[in-house]
Amino acid sequence: MKILVILPNWLGDAIMATPAIELLASHYRDARFTFVGSYVSIEALKHHPLCERAIVDDTKKASNRYIATYRLAGELGQFNLAVNFRNQLHASLLLRFTKTVVCISRRSWHSMFLLSHTPKISTTQHLVKQYAQLAMTDADHWNAQVPKLALYIEPKRYDKLTLGINAGATYGSAKRWYPERFAEVAKEFSNQYDIVIFGGPNEVEMASEIESNLKYFNITNYKNLAGKTKIEELCANIAGCSLFITNDSGPMHVAASYQVPTVAIFGPTKHKETSQWMNEKSAIVRHEMDCSPCMKRECPLGHHDCMKTITAAEVIETVKSII
Repeated sequence: MKILVILPNWLGDAIMATPAIELLASHYRDARFTFVGSYVSIEALKHHPLCERAIVDDTKKASNRYIATYRLAGELGQFNLAVNFRNQLHASLLLRFTKTVVCISRRSWHSMFLLSHTPKISTTQHLVKQYAQLAMTDADHWNAQVPKLALYIEPKRYDKLTLGINAGATYGSAKRWYPERFAEVAKEFSNQYDIVIFGGPNEVEMASEIESNLKYFNITNYKNLAGKTKIEELCANIAGCSLFITNDSGPMHVAASYQVPTVAIFGPTKHKETSQWMNEKSAIVRHEMDCSPCMKRECPLGHHDCMKTITAAEVIETVKSII
């Protein structure tokens, strides 16, 4: 059973699609996957044991994306089933151009005209459930039990208990709590845990600010990996942590997939839709606001109270409650 899967672009969304992929793997006999997605999503998911091909979709960089999409479809060939987790015209076209008969994608103006199966999926539920329902659209029957997140990257083994700190959030500044407050939390637990600071290439400055605060507190048992790890290394390092403190972000979902005890700080986003999925030791810190969830990249009102009112002491107490 050859199955084409068009992965979400963002790391966190791609990881939230893994339960749907596991459902496909268990439902369809002899399932063999071809994954197409962004560099980030492919690097995280290409290690799946049933993945035969993992292809980074670079058509956006082409001078003519329509022609590039057609050529990519020709390289991919035909499948028994195709599932699209992106709500995007070029993704719908890619599936159509492969000449695969059974193509599944969330209903949109383009998918309705181009593809065979375009269900309406309720957005008032967790994104993991949305993806699972989408993937199983053509299944004869399934028990609606959605499994845990699944990554197949080997966790790093640390010599000591390790606290991971992730102050970044790729989507925008509105999702980010403050570096000095992350440092206060890290200081509280520095006697029990070694500390690793995570962050992407665009979050080096933020991580450096956390590091400066730790130095001010005379804390030396830390390592700053911001901007220094590829996606596979990032996942492995997070997977090996004993405790993780993070904003709503892709790394938060990496931690959840490995059941790392995690406290996540939420501000402008929908916690009921993107919180950690089935992480047994996890908690959310958030304050209900009249203006939230606004889902904006930057605070539209300029005060950022959804994050500003969350104190380090509050996060510290929440961490203590799960460990």
